[in-house]
Amino acid sequence: MLEDYKKPALTFEQQLLHLKNLGMQIHDSDDALQKLSAISYYRLSGYWFPFRQRDKAGHPSRYFISGTTFEQVLELYEFDRRLRSLMMDAIERVEVAVRTRITYHLGHAYGPFGHTDPANFHPGFDHAAWLRKLEGETVRSSDEFIRHYKERYTGFPKLPVWMLTEVMSFGALSFFYKGLINKRKSGVEDKKAVSDYFHLHHKRLGDWLHTLTYVRNVCAHHSRLWNRELAIRPDKSKQTEWLPPITPRNDRIFYVLLMLRHLLRQSGNGDEWAAEITSLLEPVVKNDAHRKAMGLPDNWKSHPVWK
Repeated sequence: MLEDYKKPALTFEQQLLHLKNLGMQIHDSDDALQKLSAISYYRLSGYWFPFRQRDKAGHPSRYFISGTTFEQVLELYEFDRRLRSLMMDAIERVEVAVRTRITYHLGHAYGPFGHTDPANFHPGFDHAAWLRKLEGETVRSSDEFIRHYKERYTGFPKLPVWMLTEVMSFGALSFFYKGLINKRKSGVEDKKAVSDYFHLHHKRLGDWLHTLTYVRNVCAHHSRLWNRELAIRPDKSKQTEWLPPITPRNDRIFYVLLMLRHLLRQSGNGDEWAAEITSLLEPVVKNDAHRKAMGLPDNWKSHPVWK
């Protein structure tokens, strides 16, 4: 039976006292108060959840595991913040590479405005709605190249495909790719022309782009990422290196890290990024529970996709 929410708002001092009463060790109260006032109790609660005591059935209690410190919670919070930053860096590189490959292929195959012709997309694609939304984004854009085009050429807000992709969100780009035609019998394999660059089957690239759009949104909204169960997860591959036990599960962040590692490697970069991620993960995954929460196997550094 549902009940009314009756919990009152607590002062920062009351929040700190509440944490102490639940068994959290606070070594520097002044610093903890400053952190609570800057980050918020509710946001940090997602990072102290793994430190709560559990019963035999695995259900968490209100109380913390003996020895849990406020500093440990902050370390996990900072780890997640840095992880999101590095994920955004990788997704940006992937996004730019996908934009480039789609633009290059579509521009050469169908001309600068080939994307405005619904015949160049599969019948189930809502081309009109997609194009209408993008033209709306074009009108609202304050980019100088958009202003220059509008003042010099006819047809605005229609833009050449290499300009349009620059004002396109990652979600719209993923949808763009999804709408491309791929029919081997008719000789039109537009998706394959893009996915071949990344050494992926065209369906798998589309699947990965959908997942990465979701992960990017998680990062952009500064939401907890490190132990998140992915709401939009990639389809399981039949290839050995993507299946248990070497890759324990496809609904945790390690699977996404492997995806990004593969995509960045194909576009000729990412070794430095992978080294930064490895350095970031190493101290955290010493905690076996944390490692499993991210979906990492024991020997994750020697994973054939990662190494």
